Amino acid sequence: MAAGHAPVSPAVKAGAGGGKAGTKAGAAKGAAKGAAKGATRPALSGKRKQVAPPPSPAPRRNKAVANAAAAAHGKTLARTLTAWSEEEIAEAFTRFEAQDPEPKGELNHTDAFTLLVAVVLSAQATDTGVNKATHGLFAAASTPAAMVTLGEEEVARHIRTLGLYRGKAKNVVELSRLLLERHAGVVPRDRAALEALPGVGRKTANVVLNIAFGVPTIAVDTHLFRVANRTGLAPGPTPLAVELGLEARIPDRFKLHAHHWLILHGRYICKATRPECGRCIIADLCRWPEKRF
Repeated sequence: MAAGHAPVSPAVKAGAGGGKAGTKAGAAKGAAKGAAKGATRPALSGKRKQVAPPPSPAPRRNKAVANAAAAAHGKTLARTLTAWSEEEIAEAFTRFEAQDPEPKGELNHTDAFTLLVAVVLSAQATDTGVNKATHGLFAAASTPAAMVTLGEEEVARHIRTLGLYRGKAKNVVELSRLLLERHAGVVPRDRAALEALPGVGRKTANVVLNIAFGVPTIAVDTHLFRVANRTGLAPGPTPLAVELGLEARIPDRFKLHAHHWLILHGRYICKATRPECGRCIIADLCRWPEKRF
């Protein structure tokens, strides 16, 4: 026997052997219980039960598709002659007037020149984005002479957050130069003269004439085009057709603010993808068949 180790008694040896036996017995008992439970449960097949997926939400139209749908609806209305009556048109604009007697455009400007520049920059851009860009631009140059002096590269630097900013910068500097050359630095109160400037089309000219000079023009942007066709107020395949239709139908006393009311209505209520018909003040007059409440 090695030194330092006490002899193991027979009782201890027996206890050790009993522990092993107890372990084996416990394992056998557990297995028996498991078998008993298994016998009471139905056997699971290899395939899991198929759970039907939740219904998909209605597909959300993108803006281009929604605007095209509105134009197609307008074409249908024009063909079926379900136009608004004079009484309905007067009622609609009476409601707009009561809700917002003095609507304002949302482009920041201080005079006719800064308005003209802001509208030129607003092509394919939001008013919010334009206002952020013009904050620094107008601080650096707020007159035609100052804009020409600032130059194309610096103008581009100020408006670089806008889409097509290099082309827009070129137009802004060139229209400023032409205002100095042709109009003594003053924005003309004439559609043809305005449209002769770089970057200025009919819509831009209409906005400037309306806001800067109080001419009752109707500027048809994407929002207004959609509203006119979707509601059936003045359906038409082109912005010009819609403009002429509105000019022919809207009573004179509403014309000065008409395009503001309709643009704001399209921007915040009659939106392209998710129109909020429940908030619309002309929903009962609207001819759109897919109203959502």
